[in-house]
Amino acid sequence: MAVSAIRNWWNNYQLDKSSTNDSNTEEDEEELTGRKMLSMNLNQTLRTRQLLINFDAGRPVLSLRAPLDLVNFPSISCPRWPIECEVISDIIHHIATKRPFFTCSRVGGSRGPIKSATHEINLTDFTLEFESRFESGNLQKAVQVGVYEYELTLRTDMYTKKHTQWFYFRVKNMKAGVTYRFTIINLMKSSSLYSYGMRPLLYSEKAAKEQSAGWQRTGSNIRYYRNISQNTKENNSDTINLYSLTWTLQFPYDSDTCYLAHCYPYTYSHLQRYLRRISSNPAVASYCTLRVLCHSLAGNAVYVVTITSRGVGRLEGRMKKAVVVTARVHPGETNSSWMMEGFLDFLLGDSEDAQLLRDTFVFKVVPMLNPDGVVVGNYRCSLAGRDLNRNYKTLLRDSFPCVWHTRNMVERLVAEMDVVLYCDFHGHNRKNNVFMYGCNNRGDASLKLHERIFPLMMSKNASTKFSFKSCKFRVQKSKEGTGRIAMWRLGIKNSYTMEATFGGSTLVHDLHASLTRLMSERCLQESNLPSESTAVKESIPERPVGRHKKKWQRTQGCMQDTGDAPLSCYTSVLSFHLHPIPFLPTRDSVPAPDNPLSPITSTEVCGLWN
Repeated sequence: MAVSAIRNWWNNYQLDKSSTNDSNTEEDEEELTGRKMLSMNLNQTLRTRQLLINFDAGRPVLSLRAPLDLVNFPSISCPRWPIECEVISDIIHHIATKRPFFTCSRVGGSRGPIKSATHEINLTDFTLEFESRFESGNLQKAVQVGVYEYELTLRTDMYTKKHTQWFYFRVKNMKAGVTYRFTIINLMKSSSLYSYGMRPLLYSEKAAKEQSAGWQRTGSNIRYYRNISQNTKENNSDTINLYSLTWTLQFPYDSDTCYLAHCYPYTYSHLQRYLRRISSNPAVASYCTLRVLCHSLAGNAVYVVTITSRGVGRLEGRMKKAVVVTARVHPGETNSSWMMEGFLDFLLGDSEDAQLLRDTFVFKVVPMLNPDGVVVGNYRCSLAGRDLNRNYKTLLRDSFPCVWHTRNMVERLVAEMDVVLYCDFHGHNRKNNVFMYGCNNRGDASLKLHERIFPLMMSKNASTKFSFKSCKFRVQKSKEGTGRIAMWRLGIKNSYTMEATFGGSTLVHDLHASLTRLMSERCLQESNLPSESTAVKESIPERPVGRHKKKWQRTQGCMQDTGDAPLSCYTSVLSFHLHPIPFLPTRDSVPAPDNPLSPITSTEVCGLWN
């Protein structure tokens, strides 16, 4: 259609030109006007505004307009807030009457005067001053219930009545050496890593200035429990139980300015500063392109970074494969943004591995899918009041622009090249370590194995952080709207959600315990003790019954095929030689000519089925 339209346009142009030449009435202005009209007619016929027509010696030269929204950072644009939000003018920087729906936004939020953050009721020299009306802040109310005790209420996600988990607020007017107690009274999750050793984060401006100290874990006497309060669910009269988090702490300085947070904050402005820095680096610009994918409901830019080597590369004459990585669809999961920044730092770095990846793949990276939620301090939703990670199948582009345009980008990418991997970064509140959720193909066992290989590789290369045992591979109806399943439906077999804990890793302890057991086994072998030794028997699990029996038989069968010892199947020593632990012997440092622990290939295959 385009070729025939251009041919007809050229014939008409030639006829018009010959008729004007015959009449000898040609003038520059009339010719320019005629060319413009012809260009407009051609663009209307092709239904595009991207085509430009220039003339060289009377002949048309067709070209495309430069792409719009090439990112230029002459200055950092201010985040846009819903107009219902009051925003203080303070610029927060660290080292390292509401309508029921969103209407419009502006830089700086509400035009009205900023109300006092503290009600003048029984104020004393010991009363703390709270503030959260800054970017990513979340605290709705603080009530002093004792001289040094405060009950805190978190703000639900905007335009919803739920999702209270993320908190980030400022405290002033404290006394050093005094034990304060804070209790958040309206949390909605029934369990939390705060019950298993996790602690809140504290940032002190005086400590940052005097000691260059950043965010620090703090708090003691931490408890997470169900309280007597209840909350009404949306759209019905049902109630849900509320939970409390309480802890005590002592501030390090008098009259300091401190911040408390659920996890290390990562704001939209921080992302813009980071993208500005990498885009202004000439060396990085040679293989990194930064563009605006779309704009959010509030008008904040959603960026997409394309990373690949240009020109003649190692895959000359062959089509590159693509990798898509996204993060921060849930605004309260700030650890996903820190993972994304580390990922980009590595991929844009000078290492040989990074160069090889850039030469081999085209990376499409969306570092922040939900900038509106990040700006206002939401935990899970966008300004549409919905979880974007349940709306990847939506047809409502204007309501969910961020995920609609992301899916559309991936659809076009799949049509152009082979997309070998999709990974969406998240944070997890109730499980330790880093792990993945993947999909499974019930019809083909080989595809099931294929989809589990990449997580297994992750566990081998980050054995003290990534837990393959915590990974799950299934496609649930309730999760059909997630990015992971939506991309899998597009044909991307390696489609994952990568979850990073808010709390920490438990694998370091497990690794040390496994190494201890391994050395005990080797010592027994070298001492020529009987194989029926109690120490050896304790390391071998008993034969299970019930639903675990089949799994045990499959594992035993794998071990019998190559003669692997049972210890290699039931400990994590299979990965310790990849990242040796200091002060402990590694696999290579212990001579074991008859070591039954290597090879470990059968154990890896068995692990895929777990």
